[in-house]
Parts: sequence; structure tokens; C-alpha cells
Amino acid sequence: MSKKWKNILGASVVLALVGSIVAVLGGVFLLYSFGRDLPDYKQLANYEPPVVSRIYAGDGSLLKEYAREKRLFVPISAIPPKVIQAFLSAEDQNFYSHIGIDFKGLLRAVLVNVKNVLTNRRPVGASTITQQVAKNFLLTSEVRFERKIKEAILSYRIEQAFTKDQILELYLNEIYLGQNSYGVAAAALNYFGKSLEELEVEEIAYLAALPKAPSNYHPVRKYAAAVGRRDWVLGRMEIEGFITEEEKRAGIEQPLVAVTSGQARTFQANYFAEDVRRELKKTYGDDELYGGGLAVRTSLSPSLQTIAERELSQGLVVYDRRHGWRGPVGKMDIFAAPYENWKVDFLKRDTPLGNNSWQLAVVLEVLDDQAIIATKDTLSKTDSYNQLPIEYISLDETKWARKWLPGERKGPQVKSVAEVLAQGDVIAVEALESDETGFIGAPYSLQQIPSINGALVAMDPHTGRVLAMVGGYDFKNSEYNRASQAKRQPGSAFKPFVYSVALENGFTPSSLVLDAPFVIDQGFGLGKWKPRNSSSKFYGPSTLRLGIEKSRNLMTVRLAQNLKMDKVVEVADRFGITKDMPDLLSMSLGAGETTLLDLTAAYGMLVNGGKRIEPALIDRIQDRRGKTIFSHDDRACENCVADQWNYQAVPELPDQREEVLDKVTAYQVVSMLEGVVQRGTGVRIRALRRPLAGKTGTTDESFDTWFVGFSPDLVVGVFVGFDAPRSLGNGEEGSSVAVPIFRDFMADALKDENTTPFRIPEGVRLVRVDPVTGQLAQTGAKNTILEAFRQGSFPNKDNQVLDGLNSLVQTKTKLRTGTGGIY
Repeated sequence: MSKKWKNILGASVVLALVGSIVAVLGGVFLLYSFGRDLPDYKQLANYEPPVVSRIYAGDGSLLKEYAREKRLFVPISAIPPKVIQAFLSAEDQNFYSHIGIDFKGLLRAVLVNVKNVLTNRRPVGASTITQQVAKNFLLTSEVRFERKIKEAILSYRIEQAFTKDQILELYLNEIYLGQNSYGVAAAALNYFGKSLEELEVEEIAYLAALPKAPSNYHPVRKYAAAVGRRDWVLGRMEIEGFITEEEKRAGIEQPLVAVTSGQARTFQANYFAEDVRRELKKTYGDDELYGGGLAVRTSLSPSLQTIAERELSQGLVVYDRRHGWRGPVGKMDIFAAPYENWKVDFLKRDTPLGNNSWQLAVVLEVLDDQAIIATKDTLSKTDSYNQLPIEYISLDETKWARKWLPGERKGPQVKSVAEVLAQGDVIAVEALESDETGFIGAPYSLQQIPSINGALVAMDPHTGRVLAMVGGYDFKNSEYNRASQAKRQPGSAFKPFVYSVALENGFTPSSLVLDAPFVIDQGFGLGKWKPRNSSSKFYGPSTLRLGIEKSRNLMTVRLAQNLKMDKVVEVADRFGITKDMPDLLSMSLGAGETTLLDLTAAYGMLVNGGKRIEPALIDRIQDRRGKTIFSHDDRACENCVADQWNYQAVPELPDQREEVLDKVTAYQVVSMLEGVVQRGTGVRIRALRRPLAGKTGTTDESFDTWFVGFSPDLVVGVFVGFDAPRSLGNGEEGSSVAVPIFRDFMADALKDENTTPFRIPEGVRLVRVDPVTGQLAQTGAKNTILEAFRQGSFPNKDNQVLDGLNSLVQTKTKLRTGTGGIY
């Protein structure tokens, strides 16, 4: 070799060495420059992703999910192998062999992208799963060269610090898959309504097709693209050896059927669930509620909740129809525009109609004896006006719809459908199975959304667990919970607690109180207060039992005046009905405000023997790891956990409930309230032929109507009234409005339960007495009752009568007279 060529070769070697050194130094500088300010990847070891909190009913039914990112965290050990294999096939087939960067995949992507550029196709990526973890957890999604360098550096570091399974666990629980689904478990529920274990291979392949661009593969709007991408994943799984060719072909033949709502199946109890949400927010805060993965088991009974919603809705509708027709929910000019135009406008209407089978309809034509209508369901399926099938409302179905008049009065009788409906009216209707008119077409009844509202609460009287709660006619129309948020006057429903004070202070159910006019001076410039009975009549001396059965106001006021109002104020506070109640005599008639939830709990304390309970919606709360962080029943039970039964005795849990009322007094009140159902203002309930008790409540001018009652093991409260308080109308009371709702609820709720009598505690003596005089019944006397007396007490032999002049003085077992007080 000549000297010239030797020099050239030497120079080339030197240049190559220098170039290599420069490249190495450049690479080192590049790694140093981009690697020095990177986020701390070690934080991933302590990463807890935001996880959806779920609210469950008492039977395990899902009620609600709360999350900013809808994610269910599943450890890698619990993720089915097929799910892992599908994502590896679609996203990173060399995952278990590369160091965070797949150089072979990168080279392949470069070659493919050169071809794609020449053919105007979209470039493909080459990010590994580790790189996606680095980007999603530690970097932004901006498409820049610097970010890709940082991503590669972080990926290498992550691979050195974590196992492959740890990285895969982070990825499969963090990745966004559309439909507000974060992680594979949430996606499985939202797309298919299934857990990961329940997914078929073609469904798994579809989920694995989504990471690149979920919106491009929507199962309905982009069906063809979605199926194509799914089939591509199935093909990749076969190539990688994860499924057989037969499994691939079987999967490809299956249609893509997804739950398009993107919502898990839930039981609807919106008022209840919203109260639970408020309680969780108050206790744990927004971050824990919307990202802490709480599992909340509530006290709700879906079966009782279903009955409660149906009967409250029906009761409000029945009352509303009694008071006439207020007009349609809207109007349309159906002939001012083409059919297609007004049809679209009509179908856009979203008027909440309540928990029923009603739907919106528009009136097309009105005759004297019928109205031709088109329902929303029919219009949505019909392209031409001339193709509309005949649907109608007959005159018989509009006769209830007499014109509403102020004061909840009604106009004259309806003699023609045209007096009620007009062309273009938008109305609520319900399909009828048949009618007797003989008209051609499908018959419907005219309905009206009630203007009145109400609430119903059902509770376990022994624990305070709320089993059902409906806070209004329609949650979509109003989220205001009239069971827990509305403070209204309970009226006569408060009287049992006044009578309980009397029984605590020496009175018996047979004690006589004068029912006669009562006048008291309220003070300078305030005039005189003259309470009256609802009948505006006076009945003379009457027993306590009769006073509560017939809801006598004048007797109750005299009783409260004798007992002193400070004792009535104390009992209202003791039972949790009203705090800081003014010590005014009117408060004894229920003028103080309370909620239906609190009053129902107070009645529960009567029937459970005088033990304190607090309304409770939540049984147990567990954190994301399954640790119980709250339990409603926190009693310790040392012998409750046993490996097996060796004929040991059943463990007995201590009763830690505070006593708020003596058990004998509690039973005496229960017995008197049973008389309300048998002979008093709640007599409509007697038809159920069950041991039931309770009390009506009606405030002045019938602004509020109540019934709170119970069986031995279920206490139920009903409230009905206008949100902006006004009279329910002449003759409307708790007995006509709230009692039927209670009765119909109990009829269904208890239909499969054994008949259980009210439990009589020790210390009670049942004596047969005359219900009018309260005296011992004579031998052979008719129309007698068994009265509950405390051991050692007896009916009043002297016919002493409390006249309200504060003349009774308490002794241990009997009453004696003061000056001028007894007649």
C-alpha cells in the first residue's frame, strides 16, 4: 500500500474516532440536558389513581357512582390473562423483552412512516407501554422532539426501578378508553356492562383497540371502523399465539354490541342517593368522594323504595285530580309549519313526568266526545302525518278535568272534550289497555303533573336505618328533598309527645280533660288566642285516649297549660323533633317546625320501647383497599367470629341505646295511637286488618298534611303540601291526603310479613274500660276497650276532670285536686 493511501486511511481512522467521541459526548450531553430536570419517576411506587366511589343499596344493588375520572382499580394479579394479551398484541408485543424503548419497533415504524408519507397516510407511532406510562403519569401530551427524548429517558429509568407487571398494572388502570372510562375495568362496565372476567374475547379485543383514539372507534357512531380495528386486534392475538385461528374467526363473526349509554346498571333512588352524597362530602371531602374509591353500603331496601315512589306519586296525583285541570304543559301551532319541523320541535321537549308510565302527546284534533292525539313514541317512529295511527282520549277520561279555580276549587262539570283540550295542546297521557267507547284506535287517559308535592320515609324503628326515602314527586324537576330538608309544621302529629309528658306526670289514658272553649291573652297588642277543634265543636270531658284518637286541640292545649310548656319543649328536644322550641302554648299543637325524617325517627322511638335512634342512611363504608372506615353498628361482639359452630350459645349484643321514654309510657302512647287507626282520624287504615298505629297532622288552613305511623317493626312518615305553602283546599286534612298514601304503602310493604302484635312490656296492666268515660267496664257492657295502665294505677273513680286552670298536682300514681280545678 502506498504512503498516500496509508495517510488517507490513518486520517479516516482518526476522524472516525473523533466523530465517535463527539457523538458519545453529544449523547452524554443530550442525556444530561434532558434528564436533569425530569419528574421523579419513583413517585409511581406510591401512586394511587383516582378511583370511582360507589354507593350500594342494602341488597348490593348499585345506586350511584361518583368520580371525576371513572376508574376501578384492579391489581395485575386480578386482571384476566386474555385482557393482558390483547393489549400487548395491540400496543407492545415486545413489552416483556425491551428496556423501555423498542428499537426494532422504532425501526419498523420509521420504515412504515416513510412509505406513509409518500402515500399521504397518517404516520404510525412506536411508543411502548412503558413510554405511555411515562407520558400519561409524568409528562404532557405535546408532540415535540424534546418530549420524546424525555419520554425515552424516563422509560428506561422506570424499567430499572419497577417490574414489568408493576408497569403493566399502572398502564391498564390509568389508560383512557372513552365513554368516561379510565382503566380497563371501568371500560368493561361502561361498554358492555360486565366485569373483566365476564368479557368474551371479541369484547376484550375491542377494548384493546381503543387506546390510540377512542372517539374514532365509537361502537355506534363509528361502527365499521370499530369492528375493523377490533378484528385487527384479534388477528394480532392470533399471530402472537394468544388465540387460535378458530377463536379469531368466531370473534370476527360476532357483532359489536355495546351498552351505548356508558352507564353501569343502577337502581334509581335519587333523593336517597343525593342525601348520601351530601353526607359523604361533609365527612370526607370532595377528593375522597370523587376519587377515593369508597365503597358505601347503605340501608336502602329497593323493594320498599319502589313501593314508596309508586304510592307517593299516586297519592299526589289522586289529590291533584280532585282539584281540577290547570291546563296543558305547553302549546304548539302544528299547522303553521311542515310536519317534519313541528315533529322535531316536539320530540326535543323533555318535560319531567315523574315515576310512572306517562308520556307526552300533542292534540291533533278535538271533537265533543274525543280528542285525537299523537304520542311521543308514535311520532318518533312515523315519517309522515298521514301515516300516524289513531290515538285518542275519550270524554270519559276528561270528566275529572273540571277547571281549577283559586282556593283549590273546581269549575262546572265537563260535558265536552273541547272544554278541556284544544288543538296543539301538549299534554301528559297514559296508555289504557282498553275502554268501552268503541272508538277506533289506541285509547289513552289524560294526566296532569301535580302542583303539590310531598315526601315519604320508611325506617327500621329499632336501629334508625332508613329503608326508603322519597323526597318529592320528581327528582329531575326538583332535587329539593322534602323528607330531610323541608322544615314544616307537624300540626297534630306532634300531639303524641305532649300526651307522653302527661303520662310521665301521673295521668293515665283514661284521665279526663275538659274539651271546651279556651281563650288566653297573648300580651299587650297581640290580642287573644282562641284555638278550636277542627270540627269547631266542643265535646266536654273526654279521656286522653279520645283526645288523641279524635285529635282534639282544646284538650291538648289545656293539658300543655297544666303540664307547663317547659316540659313540652324538653320532650321535643329529647326526641330530636325541634331544637330550642319557643315555650308558647301554640307549640303544643305542632306549630314548631321539623322535618319528616326527624319526626319519623321520633315515632320510631315510641314503638321501639322508648330507645333513642338516629336516622341513618349508611351502614358501612370501606376504603379502596376494602378496610372498613365506618360502621353504623359499632357494637363490639367478642363471640361473633367463630370458625365453626360447636353448639355454643348465640352471641348477645349489648343494647347501648339511650332511654328517652319509659317503656311503659311508650307502650301506653302506642296503644292510644293504635286507637287512632281503629276509631279515630286514621280509621281508613283499619281495612288492612293489621296491628298498625299512628297519628294524622294538619296545620291551620290545611297548609301541611301528615301521617306518621308504624307496625311493630316498620315506621313510616308521609308529608304532603305545596312548596310555597298555601291551603290544600276546603276539607283536605291529613286523614284525606296523607293517610291513603300510608295505607297503600303498608298494604304492599307488609303483604308477605307475618302479623305481629305490638309488644307489651313488663309493668303494663290491661284493664277493660268504657272508652267514653274511662271508667271500669261493667259486666256485660258493650263497646268496651282494653286500656293500658301502669302497674299500681287505675281508672279515675271520682270522674275528676282537668279544666285547664293549672289545678292538678302530681303524685306518684294519682291526681288530686287543687282549688277550683276539678269538676
